[in-house]
Amino acid sequence: MTTAGPRQRIPPWKTALAFVSLALSLLLWVNGLVASLTRPSVGNDLGRRQLELAALAAPQLPPSWRAAVVGQEPEASLLAELQRQAQLPPLPDSAENDQDPEFARVQQRSTLLTRALLLIRAGTPEEARPLLERLDDGTDPGQSALIRSLMAGSPRTGVDPVAAALPLENPLQRRLTCQALGGSADRCALPAEERRAKAQLLAANALPALALLAGLALLVRAAWVRVRTKPSPLPPLVGPELGAVDLILLISGGFVLLGEVLTPVLVSPVLKQLLDGLQVEPSLAKGLTVVALYLGLIAAPLAILLLMLPKAGPEGGWLQFRWRPLAPTLGRSFQYFLMVLPLVSFAGWLQQQIWPDPGGSNPLLEMVLNNRSSLGLLCFAFTAVVLAPLFEEVIFRGVLLPVVARDLGPSWGVVISATIFAVAHLSLGELPALFVLGLALGWLRLNSGRLSASVWLHSLWNGFTFTNLLLLGS
Repeated sequence: MTTAGPRQRIPPWKTALAFVSLALSLLLWVNGLVASLTRPSVGNDLGRRQLELAALAAPQLPPSWRAAVVGQEPEASLLAELQRQAQLPPLPDSAENDQDPEFARVQQRSTLLTRALLLIRAGTPEEARPLLERLDDGTDPGQSALIRSLMAGSPRTGVDPVAAALPLENPLQRRLTCQALGGSADRCALPAEERRAKAQLLAANALPALALLAGLALLVRAAWVRVRTKPSPLPPLVGPELGAVDLILLISGGFVLLGEVLTPVLVSPVLKQLLDGLQVEPSLAKGLTVVALYLGLIAAPLAILLLMLPKAGPEGGWLQFRWRPLAPTLGRSFQYFLMVLPLVSFAGWLQQQIWPDPGGSNPLLEMVLNNRSSLGLLCFAFTAVVLAPLFEEVIFRGVLLPVVARDLGPSWGVVISATIFAVAHLSLGELPALFVLGLALGWLRLNSGRLSASVWLHSLWNGFTFTNLLLLGS
């Protein structure tokens, strides 16, 4: 580890500025964590989407393993979940304002229709009628005839069930509508859509399961090697020669106040006016907005960091990226990714046992799950898989960890950087999982001696999450 030179006297104005920045940042972070309790959890959407795929794919699955993949009665399970979600308290105004009103309206109507169709399918049309009456409110004239046909019951003279259901975009709703209007199982079947749902469902379940098994095996092997052999000494931990006041100004002043608070205020109105003027499609506009705001967020802290770092640095630079050789570094990062997956999963499971529904998911997860624009999804992927890992690893493992480790030791450097990393995401619901992930990122930084390893691990983690959302949302 590099040793710091003689400590220079810190100007009083700099200390005062750091103190004010820290106080404001703590206030904002506490408020953000509390506010996360009122934000919707993407877990509800994920659970619903998984059950929708299961109900749609069920006819394409062999009877011998249908129960293991989708359960005994997937339609009944989906109905139970929709009924449960219908009993959840409504979102506060602040959370509703974060959503596209038109998108929220369409989603609500789609959920009501699915519930009504499942109730008809379950043999309780009287319970479905109030939901259908809510849908027949004149706001969607294209669906009025279909809704009234459903309320009239089946079979209907002169109504072709297949043709009546055809305008619906959701394939599960098309099949259920066709059946509700008296169509047979064979006539209402949608083989192509059902096979696609089966492929999505299997991929969304098989990939994480295989990764979990591989990760558990690697954890057992790592524990066995650790018991049997003496651990190798850690490589030298090189980091910027900054002090506590510099860290506070960088993270509290640059990252929180300038990046998270001031940037959206300055950039958002200009960006909205520009995108509206160009008449960019809403889904793509969301993706471009996310990229632009994230670039704005990272501009101030990175500029401050460049000003703080002396031009002459150690071999490999102050941040010790050390990208080459690529293959062994990437391989080690992938190994850590597999090992951290069961640990993060266990942290999430344990939290669910203690606190089942804390809410507060990252809004980007919801955007990815419900976005249908390929270019919009590409923007989200670029932000999640490239920009976020690079920036966050520079701040938390490139600067914070080695500076804290220099004064308090490597273990404290890992723990403190993981804690601030988790808190900075402003989500109480994701705090334990993010803390465990932060520990893995810090430990990899210590063991590898290079920041690029933690960047790759972070990118793999975000890419894995993004792919899973894509499988369930497409």
